[in-house]
Amino acid sequence: MDTGDFVIVINAEKVVVTGRKSSQKLYRRHSGRPGGMKVETFEKLQKRIPERIIEKAVKGMLPKNALGRQLFTKLKVYPGPNHPHEAQKTQELTLNTIPNGDK
Repeated sequence: MDTGDFVIVINAEKVVVTGRKSSQKLYRRHSGRPGGMKVETFEKLQKRIPERIIEKAVKGMLPKNALGRQLFTKLKVYPGPNHPHEAQKTQELTLNTIPNGDK
């Protein structure tokens, strides 16, 4: 049963990874046609569609069934600080996951 709230993620373009993940982490997609595999690095995907990185990370953590697909529809990701959900009186949740402050 899904009783959760919508989640709005802003500033997806500011995602930072450690080490050499920016050049070594690969994102794959397939067009469904023979030979249709497309491979893209983290850097290229972040320049092209930064919100896709967050979406793929969250989708990988959700259950792989109808409930997971339903929950994923409640995630809204935007590359910058602006989003069209101001009328819903959103509440800000600040996550301080980096112990030494922001980079």
